[in-house]
Amino acid sequence: MEILTRLDVIEAIQENWAPVVVTCIQFTIWALLSLLLAEVLRDSYHALCHQVSWLAKWHNKHHMAYKRDFSVVSLKAYQDSQLYHDILESGLLVAVVTPLAFVVHQAGFWLGVVYAWGFLYGAGLRYFQGSIETDYTHLPGPLEEVPSVWLVNRTYHWRHHFDNVNAYYSGVFPLVDKVLGTGLSLQGKTVAITGASGALGQALTAELVLHRAKVVALTTRPDQISLPGIKVLTWQMGDEAALKDSLQKVDILIINHGINVYGARTTEAINSSYEVNTFSALRLMDIFMTTITGVSDKATKEIWVNTSEAEVSPALSPLYELSKRALGEIITLKRLDKVCTIRKLILGPFKSQLNPYGVMSAPFVAKGILFLAKRDFRNIIVTVNPLTYILFPIKEFSTFLYYLLFSKQL
Repeated sequence: MEILTRLDVIEAIQENWAPVVVTCIQFTIWALLSLLLAEVLRDSYHALCHQVSWLAKWHNKHHMAYKRDFSVVSLKAYQDSQLYHDILESGLLVAVVTPLAFVVHQAGFWLGVVYAWGFLYGAGLRYFQGSIETDYTHLPGPLEEVPSVWLVNRTYHWRHHFDNVNAYYSGVFPLVDKVLGTGLSLQGKTVAITGASGALGQALTAELVLHRAKVVALTTRPDQISLPGIKVLTWQMGDEAALKDSLQKVDILIINHGINVYGARTTEAINSSYEVNTFSALRLMDIFMTTITGVSDKATKEIWVNTSEAEVSPALSPLYELSKRALGEIITLKRLDKVCTIRKLILGPFKSQLNPYGVMSAPFVAKGILFLAKRDFRNIIVTVNPLTYILFPIKEFSTFLYYLLFSKQL
């Protein structure tokens, strides 16, 4: 009888709890969908405000209300920005999401309604009271953080006002920017690239020009730069400090140079591999970071480093792997300081002087890099090896946690 009683209890628990679990899962799914819908609608409307002329007339009042440090031009201008943008935008969001909640008949969907009404309530307070406390992405003051990845912070949104008004549309979650490719604007940016005479360097230069960036080719072989209209600067390994003045005016530094000694393991091969692939790259990074002093530099200055797929997989060249892995590990460490945005380029084998047997073309890789960079990927993976898309994020996240716990900036 005791065994039967226990079985009955277990069955009763299962019968009672199974519907509760299903209901909780269902509630969570609908709640997340409602939040996703609210964000997509809000940010899509924002994007339309920059594409449709009659909407732009209202929305421009929002842009006219702020100075470059996000202090307001005047109380009247700020209140107009709330009325013609924030109240209008959140009001339209409420008008769409609330009726949908009645149609859907799911409790979780009402979270999106509360979310929408929260925006409208905050906008109303700001309009009637002239208070900016709830306007988190427009708080005045210097930019102290780099643009965030998962949530829109002040620095991220600052770029929409003062870097490129036709990009960075997202308000809370940068999903729409990732879909539209407006998470990074290259238009008008000064981009310096090392290894510019190589296959990838030339392909990246051509793609950057198509995106209306101003390219500065940093090379040890200036005679091999064939693209017209490109500013060429000659530099020497070990004399990276001579580039400091030139880097002051650079928005994005792409560190792309390297050597591959293949199977060699002599002392000279070891020294040259680490000097070119690791130490010169780190010196350039450190010099570039000293130029991040202006009020907008946190928002606009970036470093992209080609660490290659060798961070997580064999390249059939031990010294190339070792020197690139060392560079990749130190970059992960440097990212903790958040001096500026640092992107890693995790590239599979492409045909070049360093690898004549590559399976991808340099132009294909260059297009892939810019496609993902414009969607604000910080780890840009372009490869034909599917394992890299699994292994690298695991390796990078675990290494990041380890360095976060056991290192500190003195």
